Amino acid sequence: MLMTKNKKILLHVCCAPCATACVERLLANDRDVSLYFSNSNINSKMEFEKRLSYVEKIAGIFDVGLEIDIYRHDDWLEHVRGLENEAEKGLRCVKCFEWGLRRTAQKAAALGIESFATSLTVSPHKNSRIIFEVGNQYSGFDALDFKKQDGFKRSRELSKEFVLYRQSYCGCEFSIN
Repeated sequence: MLMTKNKKILLHVCCAPCATACVERLLANDRDVSLYFSNSNINSKMEFEKRLSYVEKIAGIFDVGLEIDIYRHDDWLEHVRGLENEAEKGLRCVKCFEWGLRRTAQKAAALGIESFATSLTVSPHKNSRIIFEVGNQYSGFDALDFKKQDGFKRSRELSKEFVLYRQSYCGCEFSIN
């Protein structure tokens, strides 16, 4: 995996299962990882808190820092207004990536961390090319495709090993199966 020269990195995490393999890989590549749980797209405060509790577990297992963004679902809904009926993987998802990556870039800058990436790229349900297009708008974005080298398979293995909650949708009410 190609890594930048910056050792410190802020990793936007969507959920614990996706974060596992990403954190493992970053640590194996001698990166100093801090997690950023920024997920106002999640459809309820209860689901947000449930996912956060498992991200906290992962932060403890890997002994990495964790920053938590304020849950602002109403603001996120306003951000994607008019795209509610878009198909999954459509323009609503692009706007959602934009929300999360912008907030992560801002948090990284506030913390004095020069690099950031996202665990979204480990999922086979997310288009890494589109995530990279959005992320590259922000200074310090590290375009790491964590699904390569069986990243998603590894995330499933680690999720089972750590007994993690694996949700069946990305988080927003528009993606619930």
